[in-house]
Amino acid sequence: MYLRCGYVFTVLIFLITAYFHYILYDHVFKEILQSFRLRDKIEVMDKIFIVKREENEMGNNFKEDVLSRRTFAIISHPDAGKTTLTEKLLLFGGAIRDAGTVKAKKTGKFATSDWMEIEKQRGISVTSSVMQFDYDGFRVNILDTPGHQDFSEDTYRTLMAVDSAVMIVDAAKGIEAQTLKLFKVCRMRGIPIFTFMNKLDRQGKPPLELLAELEEVLGIESYPMNWPIGMGKEFLGIYDRFNNRVEQFRVEDSERFIPLNEDGEIAGEHPLKTSGLYDQTLDEIMLLNEAGNEFSAEKIAAGNLTPVFFGSALTAFGVQTFLESYLEFAPAPKARNSSVGKIDPLGEQFSGFVFKIQANMNPAHRDRIAFVRVCSGKFERGMTVNIPRLNKQIKLSQSTSFMAEERSTVDEAVSGDIIGLYDTGTYQIGDTLTSGKDDFQYERLPQFTPELYVRVSAKNVMKQKSFYKGIQQLVQEGAIQLYKTIKTDDYLLGAVGQLQFEVFEHRMRNEYNAEVLMERMGSKIARWVDGETVDENLSSSRSLLVKDRFDQYVFLFENDFALRWFQEKNPKVKLYNPMDQEA
Repeated sequence: MYLRCGYVFTVLIFLITAYFHYILYDHVFKEILQSFRLRDKIEVMDKIFIVKREENEMGNNFKEDVLSRRTFAIISHPDAGKTTLTEKLLLFGGAIRDAGTVKAKKTGKFATSDWMEIEKQRGISVTSSVMQFDYDGFRVNILDTPGHQDFSEDTYRTLMAVDSAVMIVDAAKGIEAQTLKLFKVCRMRGIPIFTFMNKLDRQGKPPLELLAELEEVLGIESYPMNWPIGMGKEFLGIYDRFNNRVEQFRVEDSERFIPLNEDGEIAGEHPLKTSGLYDQTLDEIMLLNEAGNEFSAEKIAAGNLTPVFFGSALTAFGVQTFLESYLEFAPAPKARNSSVGKIDPLGEQFSGFVFKIQANMNPAHRDRIAFVRVCSGKFERGMTVNIPRLNKQIKLSQSTSFMAEERSTVDEAVSGDIIGLYDTGTYQIGDTLTSGKDDFQYERLPQFTPELYVRVSAKNVMKQKSFYKGIQQLVQEGAIQLYKTIKTDDYLLGAVGQLQFEVFEHRMRNEYNAEVLMERMGSKIARWVDGETVDENLSSSRSLLVKDRFDQYVFLFENDFALRWFQEKNPKVKLYNPMDQEA
C-alpha cells in the first residue's frame, strides 16, 4: 500500500517538474526551433540566389558569345586571290601552320579550303567551304565560295547564311563580271561589304583609278582604310590612315610599323622619306582627305559604304591589318526574316536553316552533311528540334564543326555559328530547324532555273545500283537538278553551266565508282506547271514534258519562240518560273 502511494507520488512530482520546465524553457525551445527554420530559409534563399546568379551568368555568357561571332563569305571573280586570302586569314588565326595556294600542283601543297580531289587537280574552288577559328576574342566563321559563274547558285545560297562579305579585287584587272554579279546580291540583301584590293606586289591599275571604278561600276561609296606606297617591284608598303602609321613591305618585324605624327607624316629622318613614292602618297592622301568620302561606321553597317584595304594575299602583307579592322567594324549576327517576322539572334529559342548539303566529305564513309546556319538561341548536341516542312521532330545527336574537310564534334553553338549535321536523307536545302513550340520558316533560298541539259545513263549496266545512289545524293546538294521523261523514264540533268556536268561526271567516277554517259541536249527554257495534272500528250521535241525529283511537271522548251507558241495554243496550262516567285 505504502509502496504503491510512493510510486504515484513520484510520478506526480515528475509531471509537475516537467510542467514547470516546459513553462520556464518554452521560449528557449521556440527560439531554437525558430533558428532552425530561419537557417533552412537562408539555405533555400542561398540556393535560389546561386541558381539565379548562374542563370544570369549563362545569359550574359550567351549574349557575349553571340556578339563575338563574325560570319562572312569571301567573294570574287576567279583567280582574284580569294582562296589564298582565306588561307592567310586561317594562318593568322592560328588554325593552320602552313598555307598552300590554289595553284600548287607541282609542289603538292593545296589550299586548305579546296578539299575535293577535283579542286586539287584543276586548281579551282567548285564548292563552298566552311572554316572556323578564334582571334582576339572573336569567333570567326569564314565561308569560301566558288568564284566560277557555273557555281553561282551555291555561292548565292551561301550569301544567305552570312552577316557580311569580303570582296576581293585583282588590282591589275579591277571590277570583273562575276564580282559585279555577287556584289549585286550582297547589296540586294543589305550585307555590309569590305573590299580587299589584292596583288599589290604586282603591277596593276593606279589606286585612284581602282577607287573610281569601284564607285562607278558598283554604285557604292568607298573609304580607303589604307593606301599603297608604290606598286609591283616598287611596292614599299601601305600608308595606314585608320591606325595612323606606315606598314613597310618586306622588312624585319621590328621595322614593320612606323608611327605618323599629327600632320600624318613620318617624324624625323627615315630612308622611306627619300623616296619619291612617299611624297606621291602624301599628295594622294591629302586629296582623299579633302575630296574623299568621310568614314562612317553606320554606313558600313547599312552596306552603303565599303572600307577599302590594299595588300597582297600571296605574301600575307596587309592581311593581319585587314583582319583586325574587319573584326572591329563587321556586324555581329543580325535579326533574320521569317514567316512570323524578325527572329532575334539573342532569343532563347534555337533556330537555324540548312543552306548547303554536301555528300562524301569523308569518302571512306560515304557520309552526307547538312550545313546549318544557327540564327537564334543555343544549339546543344542531343537536343530535339522541329522540321516544319516535314511536321516532325528529330534528335540532333551527331553534329560537327569544320575546317574544310577536317571535322570535329561540336557540343554547343550559338547564333552566327555554322554547324554540320549528319544526314541520312532527312534534310533539304532551305529547311528550317526550330526548338520549342513555335514553328516558322526562314525566307526561301534562291533556286536557279537550269539552262543546260544532258541525258545521263550508267555506262556499265552492272553498276546501276552505284549509279542510282550517286545521282540521288549529288542531286540533293543542289548544284544540278534531276528530271525524268514521262514515257521513257530517261534521266536528264539540268545545270547553270557546263563545268557542273564535268564535276558531276568526275565525282560519280571517283566517289561512287560509276562511269556515266552524257548526251548533250543543249540549252532549254524550263517552266513548271501550276497544277498536279497536265495532258501528257502535249509533250513534243520542242516542248518536252518531264518530272522533277519532287514529281512536279516541267516543260523544257527549245527556245523563246517555242515557249510563246505553246502558251498561245494552250492558255489553260499555267506555267511559272521558280526564280520569279517571292520568298
